[in-house]
Amino acid sequence: MATAHEPVAAHHAANAEGISQRTRLYDGRKAAHRLHVLIVGCGMGGLAAAHCLGQAGHKVTLFESAAAIGEVGAGIQVTPNVSRLLRRWGVGDNLEAVAVRPEAIVLRRYETGERVAYTRWSDMEEQYGSPYYHIHRADLHKLLFDLAAPFMTLRLKSTVASVDPEAPSVTLASGEVVHGDLIVGADGVKSMIQRVVLGHTNPAEPTGDAVYRAIIPTEYLLKDPELKPFVDHPEMTGWMGPGRHIMAYNIRAKKEFNIVLAHPDDGSVESWTAEGSADKMRADFADFEPRIRKLLGFVKSTLKWRLMDRQPLKKWIHPSYKVILLGDACHPMLPYRAQGAAMAIEDAAVLGNLLSRLNHPSQLRALLQAYEDLRLPRTAETQRQSRLNQHIFHLPDGPEQEARDAQMRQAMEIELRMMREGVSPADSLEGSPNQWADRKKNEAQFAYDADAEAERWWREVGEKALGEAGEFEERVAAKL
Repeated sequence: MATAHEPVAAHHAANAEGISQRTRLYDGRKAAHRLHVLIVGCGMGGLAAAHCLGQAGHKVTLFESAAAIGEVGAGIQVTPNVSRLLRRWGVGDNLEAVAVRPEAIVLRRYETGERVAYTRWSDMEEQYGSPYYHIHRADLHKLLFDLAAPFMTLRLKSTVASVDPEAPSVTLASGEVVHGDLIVGADGVKSMIQRVVLGHTNPAEPTGDAVYRAIIPTEYLLKDPELKPFVDHPEMTGWMGPGRHIMAYNIRAKKEFNIVLAHPDDGSVESWTAEGSADKMRADFADFEPRIRKLLGFVKSTLKWRLMDRQPLKKWIHPSYKVILLGDACHPMLPYRAQGAAMAIEDAAVLGNLLSRLNHPSQLRALLQAYEDLRLPRTAETQRQSRLNQHIFHLPDGPEQEARDAQMRQAMEIELRMMREGVSPADSLEGSPNQWADRKKNEAQFAYDADAEAERWWREVGEKALGEAGEFEERVAAKL
C-alpha cells in the first residue's frame, strides 16, 4: 500500500479518454481569433482551463514542474455547481461510476456523537439541477486530465522561472523561452504568476488550524456493527468540538472512507503532501466519541496540512491584459465550505465560454475584464463563508456553543418535518449556523451555472459593445 504522501493511481472507472472530442461546448462556437494560451499549473483549475479553452478553439500549452501527473490520497466534494459542468462536458456517467451521492450532511456533538444538525442532500438534483458527489481527488483529476488531453501540449518537468507580461512569454528553469498570446496562472496557493500580476505576493495569515487527512478501506467499517451505518447510509458526517472538528464521507463507490480532522496547528507546513503522525492524530482526538477512536485505530498513515488564509485580491489581471490568474492562484479557499476546486473549475468554464467569442485581438481586454468581474465577487463571498464555518465548528463548550446547537436543532426539526410531511418549509433558515440548511446560500452556491453567467453577460453587455467593434474591425480588414 502506498503511504499517504505518495501519488495515488486513479480508479479504473475514472477514464474519460476521447469524450471531449465527441462533446461540443458553447453551441459549437469557436473563437475566430485563435490564441496560443500558456497555462502554468496542472491542477484541477489548470486542466479545466485547458479543456475549456481548447473547446473554445484556442491552442493550449500547459507547463507543470512535476515529472509526472498525480494526486494525493484524499477525498474531495463535487457540489451541484460543478457536477452540472462535468455532466455538460460529458463525464456524468464516469462520475456516477466512481463517486458517491451522499444522502445528507449530519453534524454531531464531539464527545457523545449526538446528532445536532441534519440537512438532506438526496434531493440536490431536484433542488438545484445537478447532484452532489463525494469523489477521490485522483479520480476527479484524471477525468479533467482526460478531457483536457486532446486540446493541450503538456510540458512536464517545466518549472516556470520568470514571466515577461508584455511579450507575453515564460522562461523555464532550463532557460527556454516560450512565447504565447495569453498566460493563465493556475499555479496554486504559492503562485509565482500572482507576483507578476500584483507586483507582490498576497500575504498568508495563519488560521491557527491544521488538518490531518486519511482514507480507510470500508471493509473495516462493514465488519463493525457500530461503524457499518456510515457505509450503508452514506452521509457527510461532521463532529464539532472545542477548537477541532472532523468531516468524514464515502468515496470510490463506497469502497473507501475519507476522513479530515481539523485541529490546532502545532508547527505543520502548508503542503498537500506532508506526512503526519497517526499516533499524534489519535492523541489529538482522544476525547472524541468511541466510534471516532475506532475509526482512527484503522489509520496507518496520514497527511498533515497547515491551513493558511488569504484575503481576496483586488485584481486578477496584469495591466498588459496578457497575464491572468485562475483558481487557488487568486482565491485560495479554506476547506470548511468544500468549494476550492469548485471555484477553480467555474473560473475555467467562464473563461472558456467568454473567449469562445473572441473574433479580434481588440476584444480580448473586455472579455478578460468580464471574466474578472463575473468571478471575483463570487469567489470572495465563498472565501468569507469558508472562514465563517471555522468559527462555527470550533466554538468552545459554553453558552455560544449551546446557542449554536439549539439553532442547528431547530433547523433539523424543520428539515425532518418537511421530509415527513412532504411540504416545503416557509422558513428559509437564512443565517442558520448550519450553512447547508440556509436555503438562500444554497441557491446562490449550488444553483450557479458558470456558462449561463457568461452567456448572460454577453446578452446584456458584450454583444452590443464587442459585436459592433468586431463588425467594424472585420470591415476594416476586408478593405485592406
